Amino acid sequence: MKITVIGAGNMGGAIVRGLVAQNAVAAENITVTAAHASTLDKLKKACGQGLSTTTDNAEAVAGADVIILAVKPWLLLGVLEEIAPRIAFREQVIVSVAAGVSLSQIDSTLQRYSSDRVIFRAIPNTAISVAASTTLLCRGDNATDKEVELVNAVFKPLGTVVELPESRLNAAMAVTSCGIAYVMRFVRATVEGAVELGLSPDQALGLCIDTLAGTSALLGKNGSHPEAEIDKVTTPGGLTIRGLNAMEEAGFSQSVIKGLRASLPSKD
Repeated sequence: MKITVIGAGNMGGAIVRGLVAQNAVAAENITVTAAHASTLDKLKKACGQGLSTTTDNAEAVAGADVIILAVKPWLLLGVLEEIAPRIAFREQVIVSVAAGVSLSQIDSTLQRYSSDRVIFRAIPNTAISVAASTTLLCRGDNATDKEVELVNAVFKPLGTVVELPESRLNAAMAVTSCGIAYVMRFVRATVEGAVELGLSPDQALGLCIDTLAGTSALLGKNGSHPEAEIDKVTTPGGLTIRGLNAMEEAGFSQSVIKGLRASLPSKD
């Protein structure tokens, strides 16, 4: 499989580094572009000299099985216009990782170039940099199961892949993409509280990380419901129930729910 990544910023660079580090795709089979040669030089140093780099987006798409568009959302449609004349439609799969640009917008831009377009949206989160992303995947109308497998082969080595209809994408992004920031904020608050109780910042952070890992294992491996696990540690009159009640009095659950709602794009 040969891959072209248009854009070597935070997300594009993380995808390239992850694929090479996980031995999912050899550096020699990846072409990556960026506006500045210095960005590409840094990526080549990280991934090996076999990586093909160029500042010419149109040139880069030649021969790729999968073209990943990892540019800023406001640049995406312009980049599509730039590369579309060079795309071998039906032979090449197009994957956009730009949030906020719909499949229909991408399709409308490409329709005058071909009636046979294979388009996906893939939304990783920042944990892709440590091969632990939850990547949301939406397929366009023309995509076959075989082409879905091809795109999965790109993103599964970098974490997990969840396919869903585009109508559910924004809600899922609030959990997986925005959600990383929300969990980080919880971690920060926990560390601050633990320092107030007498722990060092490093101790507090280490304990919080371990607790998150254990919580994830309980839910993921055991298939437990969160409330069932809470019940196991909330004895009547105990410390945990007192802490939970204090958090709820301060609006903990409602703050999380309101944050998720606020994460959805405006309908204006």
